[in-house]
Amino acid sequence: MNNFPKRKALAIGLVLIMSMFNNLMFAAMPELIPLEDFFKNPERSSYNISPDGKYISFMAPYESRMNIFVQKAGSEKVTRLTSETDRDISGYFWANNKRILFLKDNGGDENFALYGVDMDGKNLKCLTCFENVRTQIIDDLEDQPDEVIIGLNKRNAMVFDPYRLNIKTGDMVMLAENPGNIQGWMTDHEGKLRVAIAIVDGVNTQLLYRDTEDQEFKPILTTNFKESMSPEFFTFDNKRLFATSNIGRDKSAAIIFDPATATETEVLYENDDYDVSGISYSRKRKVITAASYTSWKRERHFFDETTQKMFERIENELKGYEVAITASDKAEEKYIIRTYSDRSMGAYYLYDLKKDKITKIQDVSPWLDETKMAEVKPIEYRSRDGKTIHGYLTIPKGMEASNLPVVVNPHGGPWARDNWGFNPEVQFLANRGYAVLQMNFRGSTGYGRSFLEASFKQWGLAMQNDITDGVYWLIEKGIADQDKVAIYGASYGGYATLQGLVVTPTLYAAGVDYVGVSNLFTFMQTIPPYWKPMLDMMYEMVGNPESDKAQFEATSPALNAHRIMAPLFVAQGANDPRVNIAESDQIVAAMKERGVEVEYMVKDNEGHGFRNEENRFDFYRAMEKFLAKHLKN
Repeated sequence: MNNFPKRKALAIGLVLIMSMFNNLMFAAMPELIPLEDFFKNPERSSYNISPDGKYISFMAPYESRMNIFVQKAGSEKVTRLTSETDRDISGYFWANNKRILFLKDNGGDENFALYGVDMDGKNLKCLTCFENVRTQIIDDLEDQPDEVIIGLNKRNAMVFDPYRLNIKTGDMVMLAENPGNIQGWMTDHEGKLRVAIAIVDGVNTQLLYRDTEDQEFKPILTTNFKESMSPEFFTFDNKRLFATSNIGRDKSAAIIFDPATATETEVLYENDDYDVSGISYSRKRKVITAASYTSWKRERHFFDETTQKMFERIENELKGYEVAITASDKAEEKYIIRTYSDRSMGAYYLYDLKKDKITKIQDVSPWLDETKMAEVKPIEYRSRDGKTIHGYLTIPKGMEASNLPVVVNPHGGPWARDNWGFNPEVQFLANRGYAVLQMNFRGSTGYGRSFLEASFKQWGLAMQNDITDGVYWLIEKGIADQDKVAIYGASYGGYATLQGLVVTPTLYAAGVDYVGVSNLFTFMQTIPPYWKPMLDMMYEMVGNPESDKAQFEATSPALNAHRIMAPLFVAQGANDPRVNIAESDQIVAAMKERGVEVEYMVKDNEGHGFRNEENRFDFYRAMEKFLAKHLKN
């Protein structure tokens, strides 16, 4: 009895101490922002300008779907051109001063059809509504206002034939018949179809060329797919090609290529550390303007003093933000400018070159306060075999980089990369108190040929080790609480999530797989038909189900689910043409059979990722609860 008051006092003291501790933790946590603010449709986005510079167009929500709107420059009156309610419009462009063309698919099947609509919203017409056919834009034919060149896999589901399409009448003329191996087409500055890129023998890339459209295409350069000469556009006399190439070098460089001799004649710019990813030009002044590459963020090497001064002028006024020119009128006198940063989706501006005036048009997401967002900082670490792995680390705002719950977020692709900029997923997770690690594991693009080739046949092996080594790096630095690390990814990132749970079953407290591959055998069997001409290349990059059978068995998470210990959340679009729903079904069934916790979300009106706003909300709400349950107890 005598001990009771002491025990009561001790209990009260512990409650007070815990209360103080919780208050301190609460004070350190970032102010919670509604989930919808990160993932709802932008207020306005995808601004463009008519060829004559008189009208501005944009996409904005109508009935929770992104539709096209137009307004006269300087006017507040807005006209809605489209009224799509089942699915967002995927993209659009001005065909001429009076008509806009746009692409839209059904339920995420990626069989995009091309539509046209007048700038007053009238005369809406589908131009390529063919069942199970996908439309590609080859050339918008800026100087031919009533025509475009498109690619259709109408004749053969595996390949795209080029057509000249009259957008007034709907008449189409096939410009060439794809023999079955051509993966891309290119026109000259007059809109003549002169270049084709083919895959031959399954793994070799071939450049085909012709001087005039009445000639046959002839092969002029053949390389293994590991080397590439990628034409960007013709020189302004339509005789040679501006291109990027890694032939004979590790990093892609900006070059000039002469089809007459099939040789590289000039190196315009190369970087010792990064691939040149593109070349830009002035159509009006007929000069190349800049070469682009990505270090930890996008950078430019300028060829043209006029363009360099224009960027310096814009950047000086819009300090603190990255800037990009996203559109211009035909006269190159009015430009649409987009800004962004790691903490802001940015805004759109109109730059009038003649008046030298920058006018703000619209914030993309005015409801998000960038001062409450977290910084995204570049990092690097060493893989176990000595490679430098670059990436990004986001620490929740107001919190110390110490002993934090972490979400590891490998990117999709896998032959793609993460970039610096505003990522709503990353900011959402940071706002919920998680540090986020993104890494450009081997195979990520932009770092040269040898870094890319180091990923071949390394799905689930060295590529996975690069991810794991990033987690160990965070733990060794004291940034991560080793008991509270989750892994989340989409597409290949979803595969990496599953494989991470298989090969390092005690490293992760939970995993979230979003439209991810689970079985390499069935994945290869269900790829879209237009990927099949590249199947031999995929065999060399991913592996061959027959000759690499043992490796596939070892690196297919669904076949090794008996090793998974951590709880899993899986999300999938029923109409996904890239990662078939069977991929998610398999891993979920395997988890249920073993009695390991698994949650499964399927959306019947989605494909490879959720585009409809309400589905995004559902997914991220479920993910938030799942992560909180397993990382925050």
